[in-house]
Amino acid sequence: MKHGKPVVLLHTDLPDAARSIVVSHHPDLTIATCESYDGLSAALAESGADVVYSVRFGGGPGFPRAALVESPKVRWVSVGGSGCDHLMPWKPEHVTVTNAAGVAADMMAEYVLGTALAFSLDLKGFARAQAERRWIDGRVTPIGGRTLLVLGLGKTGQAAAMRAKAMGMSVLGVRARPQPTPNFDEVHGLDALSRLWPRADFILVCVPLLPSTRGLVDAAAFGAMKTGAVLIDVSRGGVCDEAALIEALRTGRLKGAALDVFAQEPLPQESPLWAMENVILTPHCSSVYDGWAEKSVKMFCENLKRYRSGEALTNVVDPVRGY
Repeated sequence: MKHGKPVVLLHTDLPDAARSIVVSHHPDLTIATCESYDGLSAALAESGADVVYSVRFGGGPGFPRAALVESPKVRWVSVGGSGCDHLMPWKPEHVTVTNAAGVAADMMAEYVLGTALAFSLDLKGFARAQAERRWIDGRVTPIGGRTLLVLGLGKTGQAAAMRAKAMGMSVLGVRARPQPTPNFDEVHGLDALSRLWPRADFILVCVPLLPSTRGLVDAAAFGAMKTGAVLIDVSRGGVCDEAALIEALRTGRLKGAALDVFAQEPLPQESPLWAMENVILTPHCSSVYDGWAEKSVKMFCENLKRYRSGEALTNVVDPVRGY
């Protein structure tokens, strides 16, 4: 069904830049903006928007999901990032949700490779020695020949696998519906995880947060991992059990962890993770790079062309599968 002239609301902390891009692609549309969580309901009512481009710019807590997915007027919500757990649940017969999957896949894959190399090259250890002006008997370790286990074979997981193979790594993958996938030596279902943990030198977590993935990487998983493995988490807080992770880091079961997501964000000051020398801690920014917002809005504009002409939208998210 064609939607000739929808009313569009841009829910973002960069409204002027987003509006400029949308106007350049769709100059005939009425475009409203909102740059707060608290003001979204009023902005929707005032504008009468049936299409919303929305960025989770203020984090998850307090996000006005009901205003979007339970609105009697809104028919399509285009999420500016990839994760949509902050909108769950929604009824797909009432509102369509799409995401910008792939907008940051290459950047996140570089984050994954960079943090893996940081541990294999012991960059933190060398930085400490440098700060103390100590000349040490240094040693570096290649990642070629090591094994990467990827949980979640979306665009980020696939981009990371491509780079890992280029570095000479073996790559194992886990996805809900296993099938042969480029750059993966093996692809398994979730039921194979207990057999895969001991094989991995690096574990990349990039699955969406769903009831089926909450707590997926738990104490039993850490106990089954190879001693000295490294965990890299760019998924969502809640997929990894933080208490079990901290214990695995303290006991040396894990060599280290690169963490970009946390159960509570910002990470509380009292969290032990802040002070752990075997942790690389980043503030949920592995997908944030110069130009990502512009690229995301342009993806929305392309989808908006399809919406207006009655074509099938790309990146439609299934609320059950989470992608």
